[in-house]
Parts: sequence; C-alpha cells; structure tokens
Amino acid sequence: MNQLNIKASISVVSTGLGSMLFSSCVNKQEDQTLQKPNVIIILADDLGYGDVSCYGSRTIHTPNMDRIANEGLRFMQGYSTAASSTPSRYSLMTGLYPWRNKNAKILPGDAPLIISTENQTLPKIMKEAGYSTAAIGKWHLGLGNGNVDWNTLISPNPSDIGFEYSYIQAATNDRVPCVFVENGKVDGLDPSDPIYVSYKENFEGEPTGKLNPELLKMHPSHGHDMSIVNGISRIGFMKGGKSALWTDETMAEKFVEKAKKFLSEHKNQPFFMYFGLHQPHVPRVPNERFLGTSGMGPRGDAIMEADWEVGELLKCLDELGLANNTIVIFSSDNGPVVDDGYQDRAVELLGEHKPAGPLRGGKYSLFDGGTRVPFIVRWPNGIKAGTTSDAFVCQMDLLASLAALNNVPLKQSFDSQNVLDALRGKSSEGRNELVIEGLTSLAYREGDWVLIPPSEGVAFKPLTGTDTGHSPDYQLYNLKTDLGQKINLAEKEPKQLEAMKARYEKLSNGAVI
Repeated sequence: MNQLNIKASISVVSTGLGSMLFSSCVNKQEDQTLQKPNVIIILADDLGYGDVSCYGSRTIHTPNMDRIANEGLRFMQGYSTAASSTPSRYSLMTGLYPWRNKNAKILPGDAPLIISTENQTLPKIMKEAGYSTAAIGKWHLGLGNGNVDWNTLISPNPSDIGFEYSYIQAATNDRVPCVFVENGKVDGLDPSDPIYVSYKENFEGEPTGKLNPELLKMHPSHGHDMSIVNGISRIGFMKGGKSALWTDETMAEKFVEKAKKFLSEHKNQPFFMYFGLHQPHVPRVPNERFLGTSGMGPRGDAIMEADWEVGELLKCLDELGLANNTIVIFSSDNGPVVDDGYQDRAVELLGEHKPAGPLRGGKYSLFDGGTRVPFIVRWPNGIKAGTTSDAFVCQMDLLASLAALNNVPLKQSFDSQNVLDALRGKSSEGRNELVIEGLTSLAYREGDWVLIPPSEGVAFKPLTGTDTGHSPDYQLYNLKTDLGQKINLAEKEPKQLEAMKARYEKLSNGAVI
C-alpha cells in the first residue's frame, strides 16, 4: 500500500411494527439496474466485535446483521479510527484522522459543527457523483456555530457538508437537547414553548436526576444526573420544547420510518444514506416489544432492536426491488461498553457473553477491542455472497474507495485510502498501517504488530470496566499470534519496537489529543 505522508496524507485517486411502517415500501418495484449502485452505511453505536452472532456470539442472535454477512463479505480486521463516537464518525465523514482536528472529541449536545463546510466530505463526494444524500439517526458531530438557537433554523447543519436530507439526534441518547432535528429545524417544536439548553447550569425550577430521583424510571450509575426527559436523567440542562421531546421507546420506529420514506422517494435514482443506529448506547430503552428478548436486560434487548432496524431496511430494499444494486455497509463507531452510566443491570446480566469477543478492551481503549469492530459489506451485483476477508480496512477508507468507485477526483489530502478492491472481495490487501485513537492518547498498528506508547491516560476502568491500555511503559503485541493482546513483546523484540516507534512518531508528527 502507499504510505501516508507525514503532514498531509496522500490522496488515492482512481478511475408487527405493522402496516404503518411498511406503508412506504408496500409497492414492490420491478428489479432495475442502475448505472450507479446505491449505498447505505449503517453505523451502530457501541456495538462490539463479539455482540454479533456472525462474529461468534452464541448468546445474542442477530439474524439481520448476519444476513448482510451471509449475502456479502465479512471483514475480520475492520476498524474505526477511534474508540469513541465523535472522533470515529468524524473520520468516516471526512476521511481524516480525528487527531488532526483538536475539536474532534466526545461533544456536548450544544457543540458547533466540527466538520469544515469548505472541505470535501463523503456525502459531498457522493452528491458530486449524482447521488441523492441523506443522514438519519445518530449524529454527534455538532450543529450550528457554537451559539445555537434551537428555535430557529440551525446553521450550519448536515446540509452544509453534503446531506440533502437529514433527520437526526442533535448528539446522543444521553445528552440534551432530547429532540430530533430535521433539515436544520427541531421537529415538532411549538413556538410558544421555546427550547433552552445549557451545559453550565440548570434552569430555575427544573428538576434533575440528582435532586429528584423519585421522578426517574432509570437511575444513573455515574454522571447522567442532570435534566430529566422521559423519566431518564441526561447530561446537560434543558428547558421547554415539551412537544418536541423524543420518547426513547419509539426512537427506532421513528428513524426506520424516515429511512423507508427516503428510500421509497428515491427508488428511481441513485441514493446514498447514512443511517446511524442509536443502540446499544446508553440509556438503553428499547421498545417494549424487545424487552426480555435477549435474556441480558436492556443492553442485549437494545441490540435486538437494532437488529430489527437493520432487517427493516433490508426488507424495504427487497420490496422496492433495489437489493441487488445497493451496497449495504454495516459497522460500529467503536467497541463495546457495559456500564456506561446507568443502572440497567448490564454487568450483572452479562453472563457468559463477551461483547468484544476474543479481543481485549472496549470503548475508550487503545487495545483492539476499542476499534476493531463488525465490518460487513453486501452488494449482490458486485460481491460474492458468504465470503470473509482478512484484509485490514478502516471506515475512514470509505471516502477514497467510494470516490474511486464513482470516478470522483479527490481535491485535497486525505488519510483515507482506496481499498475498493478489498471492499469488493477482489483483493486480500487493504491498508498496512493505522494510527488508533483511544480517549486521551494514540496507538499504532503496522501489519500484525501493535505499538501502544506510554501514557498516563484516564482511569475509566473503575467506572466502565474498560481495560483502556494506558501504561507507563511501551507495549508491543503481535495480533497474528496473540489476538487477545496478553503478551507484551516490547522487551523481547527491541528491533521491531524501535522501528515502530520511529514510524509512529513520523506519522503522528507529535500529535497531542
């Protein structure tokens, strides 16, 4: 593979719910062959490598996620760039390492848009290639300019980075404002009941989870004790907007409804849809139909609900006659976390389930469990069904790869690499190296080797149970012989250690995150 340039990486340019939710897809269309394949990216939130049955889970069953693998290509070495939400999503949209942008961190709900509206982005590239574009579901990339008035048109918004239609959460399930934003405007807002948001202090007279636990139907385990919405306390303070507040239990239905509507309205033209699942991120409050279906409490039930959403999208493609010429890419923004702030018995009910599978670590971690995630691609017209690949690929590479698929020239420098042949199963070669971001420091993978430089890090383990990988000493692991990263080879392999240290310093260029 081409090596990344030190300061600016090279660009690679090459030529039940019932009838209501089915209503937008009931008219099955004749199979049609489009000149360009449609593209859907489905990105789960905090779903681990071991949370999907096609990756080895024997305790949670995900038939619809498995269907993508059975009818497509499953990557065993698919990565996000970071072990937390905002940074990895930033890389997916921009094709850039998140540590190049000091603002690409886990964002509060009132943070400004962190993606430059001047640069090429993945949705802009798809739009340039003639696609209708949409973003539906989890966002968490900021909105507005840092001083948002939630009662008017919010600008900039997803349309400014290339999405012609958007229906999104402003941030995450556990952060205010707890409303949906459609094309830059809060959906369902009553002008006589304006929204006010603060991440500094509460509004007079507004209850909080900390002071009013009697109002809660789900209690926090750490943090998450500020404004109460739908009987759940969140991060941040909010007042007003009662008619626009979401109900957690129907969130999945709302997103599926909007996605089906977009697919139906654009069935006769190429489309690109980013669908951000909100599960199994906390608070985990699935629809009552999924309660008890996993045997693992709310976290497992939320995964079952997410799998249902995937199935609904696949079913809609079938009914519209679009399945054969639609590329469906399924992945997760980062690795799993069990206790992430609410008393949902996730740890107690875990049993024998291993959310990260054979990997060490999880969300926030420098170990592979933080960034090696489910990564599956289905395209009946272009990918052989039921195949697996050991190619080393990253979500960041989708930008350059889809640009190459559509012959769109890249007009700036990217960290994204064109791995289109690997994504189509035509090559076992992907990228060769990747700088991986934990919560407060970086690691480096080259081939089968992983280097974790010394760092003080943040002690999240007592709260989340995550093995973050922070250590005062260098760590060196060979993933080919030690997938669980149990044997530190830093002392036994001094030449490999020094070579990787030199390359890492050259690539990261002293980056501070």
